[in-house]
Amino acid sequence: MDNRFILTPYFFDRFSPTLHALHQPGWQMNLAEMPGGSTQERIVPLYHPLADFVAETAAQGQRPVSIAGDCCASIPVLAGLQRAGLSPVLLWLDAHGDFNTWETTPSGFLGGMPLAMMTGRGEQTLVEAVRAETLPDERVVVSDVRDLDPPEKVALEASRIHVAPDLQALLSHPLLDQPLWVHFDTDIVNPEEVPAMSYPAKGGPSAAEVGAFLKALAQTKNVVAISVTTWTPRFDTDGRSQEICMRLVGDLLGD
Repeated sequence: MDNRFILTPYFFDRFSPTLHALHQPGWQMNLAEMPGGSTQERIVPLYHPLADFVAETAAQGQRPVSIAGDCCASIPVLAGLQRAGLSPVLLWLDAHGDFNTWETTPSGFLGGMPLAMMTGRGEQTLVEAVRAETLPDERVVVSDVRDLDPPEKVALEASRIHVAPDLQALLSHPLLDQPLWVHFDTDIVNPEEVPAMSYPAKGGPSAAEVGAFLKALAQTKNVVAISVTTWTPRFDTDGRSQEICMRLVGDLLGD
């Protein structure tokens, strides 16, 4: 499958020159003038072209690959896939559940909410802005969500989302035989190997284990869309995190 890349070099509404430098020939760059207002209002101009790109790419039978600085950028990917008539299973690979709402979050961090938002929980500002439809719990599989706030953990356990304890358990999951949208937050990798993370979670699979899983996933030929949340560039003083994470993206692409 042909891949088309779009790079959104922002952490929410904050432009990242280091992420911008990831741009490669043939990649689309997603830039926007930011209006005033709340963070949600400011990032919506980034989300419309991202959703359009995903919709156009998927409708042409190509695979959209979105690379961005935060997990909320997965919301317009959902919208774009739906516009193209696709409803793949979402495989959420993340050290965090991102399943908080304003009622459950102890930190007030917007980046801890996108999976809850996409499944119809909590604030729907961004979901409604890109005209995405609610994602059924049963169409979501998460793995290695090892850092959960207590109320978030309760909410996830009460949901119908499929939770796999680790990557190895995922390999035999029946939903992985269907078309897949893989959301790969690079913080799933053990931070001892990939330390440039704003919210590191102790433990987790090694880069080799993640790479082996992603290669196996690529071989299924079921991956129809990919969204990637990057490391934190300003912490990556030696470039090690970028090198490992981009190699893992290549594993998922089947490179």
